[in-house]
This record gives sequence, C-alpha cells and structure tokens, in this order.
Amino acid sequence: MPEVKKYKIEKPYLDLQGGLLEAPFWEKDTNTLRFVDIVKQKLHFVNPTDPSSHKQWDLDFSIGTTANIEGNDKEFIFGGKRGYGLMNRETGESRWIKQMWTDEERKEDGGGKPGVGKTREVRMRSNDGAVDAAGRYWCGAMNDPPVVKNNITDEGNPSQPQRVLFRLDSDLSIHRVKDPVTIPNGTSWTLDNKYMYFTDSPSGKIMKYPFDLSTGGVEWEKGTTYFQCPIEGGVPDGHAQDEEGFFWVALFGTGKVVRVNTEGEVVAEIEVPTRCVTCPGFVGTELFITSAAEEDGEKYPWSTKYQGGLFKIDVGVRGCPLNKFKMQAKA
Repeated sequence: MPEVKKYKIEKPYLDLQGGLLEAPFWEKDTNTLRFVDIVKQKLHFVNPTDPSSHKQWDLDFSIGTTANIEGNDKEFIFGGKRGYGLMNRETGESRWIKQMWTDEERKEDGGGKPGVGKTREVRMRSNDGAVDAAGRYWCGAMNDPPVVKNNITDEGNPSQPQRVLFRLDSDLSIHRVKDPVTIPNGTSWTLDNKYMYFTDSPSGKIMKYPFDLSTGGVEWEKGTTYFQCPIEGGVPDGHAQDEEGFFWVALFGTGKVVRVNTEGEVVAEIEVPTRCVTCPGFVGTELFITSAAEEDGEKYPWSTKYQGGLFKIDVGVRGCPLNKFKMQAKA
C-alpha cells in the first residue's frame, strides 16, 4: 500500500451552518466560487481569497448541480428540483429548459415506492451532475428526503425500473440512462475519456464503466469497482479530479476527504472538523470542500460546531478543467 499523506483543516473558510452544501464550482474568468445549499434552497457565491465577499441568493426551488455553458457568459445551466434550467448570473432570473418527468409521472400514484409524495415529480429532486468532454450534461435524481421523510429508495421495481440518471445532449434532448440508482453522486471520466466513473452512495462504491465519448454510451453491464469506502459508516459522496487523473473523494459520515490514485488506492487524506463532508472542488491548487448539517448531533457533538460549512486547503496539485455544456439548440 502507498504511503498516505495527511492534511488537517482546523476551521471553515465560511461558517455557514448550512443544510446541505454541495457542488462547488470555480468560475475562473471571474474568480468566483459558486455552490448550493440543496436543503435551504440557496445559491452561494464567494471570492476564493476573500471570505467577506460572500453573498447568497434565496431560491424557491432546490438546485443540486451547476455547469457553465460554452459561448454563454450571461447564464449557467443547473440541475434543479424539476429538471434542467438556466440562471442569469447577474439577476438570478431562471427558466426551465427541460423537464425530467413525464406527464404520467406528474399524476398521483399513491406515493410510489417510498409510500409518500403525491407524484414522482414531487418526491424527486436533482442531486449531483457533471458535463462530459462532448458537452453533454449528466444529472442524477433521487428521492427528496424532506418529502419522503428520509425513506430514500431507488423508485423502481424489477418489472418497472425507473431510470433516474439523466443525460441532456446539446440538442436539448433528454435521455434516461441508468437504473436502479438510489443516491446518484460523483460522476467523471478518465483523462482519455475511455471510462466513466459513477457513484451510487449507499453502495459504498465508485464504479468504473467503459464509455463511448462519440455517442455517450455506457456499458453498464461491464462495470468494475474502482474504489470502495474503507471507513465503516462512511460512503463516497462527491469527488473532484486533479490533473494527474487522481480523485479527491468526500467520504460522507467520516469527516475525511481522500485522494485516490488510478488504481483505487488512498494516497492522501484530509481531516475536516465536521463529519458530513459532501463534495470537493478545485480553485487552482486549493481544494474547497462543502459539508452538510450533522445528522446525529447527540452521538457526534464535535461535528456540530462547523456543520454545513465551507472549508479549504492547498493540496499542491491543480484540478482538471471542468467541461462546459454545449448548447446547440435554442432554449
């Protein structure tokens, strides 16, 4: 086993006491880090070198993931409660461009598999997502915990699987590409784009699948385990890829972010002063890490002080450039 380099963060960059911070995304041109609070329905912005620059927008729906758009500096694209949308960077004005759910899924169904929530659209929300090198935007959906009272399921059954990993192509056609999925998280690709990595958090694993960049096709049946969380009680959440092709993976429930080499081995570990770390994102050689509210404050009182905070640490390696969504159709 390789030697594990150790890092430790003592306090947050922003002490926000958020509900579920996620999706840190660095806009290099404006040197702005944006990230979301899914539970409290907020969008945050901050200069990575000036915490006093922090501002937030209150939303009337949740956002799970965002991405930039090639050739469009006024708006960014997001995966939200009902589907994909665009948001104006200056005004916060938003509009939906593609709904995830069909007319049938907007009909009352008795609560579906969770047994609660009038329709599938009501009880689902977007979670993590990423854009591939061809400009397609992948976004996973999951049961919305407050709606289903934390009875999170994969929404399907053997006779009627429900594909809840979506792919939005440049022509704005939407494709449902994988089932079953319970909590879709970190998604990325090898540097040569021959394989796709995908995380279904409750499995405790990040899986690796053969990928065809030209078509967006994934050979799901040929998946192999790339990484399995080595810490009992923890699960892989979001991750970020560095320029060496290694991954920095947030291990939710452990207070740790680990660096994993291409062989799936842990080679570095960051200790964070709260347990529910959710997603890392690069700003140069600095790694910004989002977190969620502590789920069991009585058992882990140490974790509550900086719960739902934003953290940062210099790890001495740069992140891979993030792909932009290539929108060829008019929205």
